[in-house]
Amino acid sequence: MEEIEMQFEKIRETLKQIGLGHNESKIYLTLLKLGSSMAGKIAKEANVDRSACYDSLKALIKKGLVKYVLEANRKMFSAEDPRRLVDFLKEKEEMVGEVLDDLKNLYYDKKDDSQVTMYRGYNGLKSVFEDILKEAKENENLVIDSSGRMSDKMPYYVHHYIKGLEKNKITVRHIVRRSRKPGLNPSKTTVIRSFPKDIKETIITTNIYAGKIAMILWSDIPEAVIIQNKAAYIAYKDYFEILWARARES
Repeated sequence: MEEIEMQFEKIRETLKQIGLGHNESKIYLTLLKLGSSMAGKIAKEANVDRSACYDSLKALIKKGLVKYVLEANRKMFSAEDPRRLVDFLKEKEEMVGEVLDDLKNLYYDKKDDSQVTMYRGYNGLKSVFEDILKEAKENENLVIDSSGRMSDKMPYYVHHYIKGLEKNKITVRHIVRRSRKPGLNPSKTTVIRSFPKDIKETIITTNIYAGKIAMILWSDIPEAVIIQNKAAYIAYKDYFEILWARARES
């Protein structure tokens, strides 16, 4: 009995998360269990006030999850097939889709011109690299990296990242330190140039892409920062072009 009650509560919590009110979820599940019933019996079984029960029944009818028929001038309520919940969610998705462009316009209008986001640990770094794959799609990522540590520190992820660069047609111009290997199997979209041998090695990698600068510190617990700032992006890009012009092809 206790297991059944726990299952009931779990289902009810899920119904609440997809948009049913507290009483609505109780009444819908009660109707599934009872079958066609009058409002008074539903309220009693669901342990809900009669007036609140009527309000919830009206809301469920509006959502297409409950129906009623008249029998001897009495309303007999019943639940729709639970598969109707899938249609209910699709309708909500379509409703959001209709206003999504307007919502995005509001979001971008209010968005700050400058934004700094910090990340820590290897999961944080994955978020940075996934942002590059998403934002630089069919565009360019400029990399200043004299450490080559990604393939050393993230050997399992690097293959996914390389495939992502190729799939998303991201052109990479990558400057590395000549005395160090440029990385593990660089993508087919990557062009590499090298610094002279006397350039001191660093543990910082800089990615310049899509109006952003992502700087990664390959410390024992790696850290990263993404700077989204138009002026900073232009300055870093110009700096990269100077280095690129002076670097040698690998």
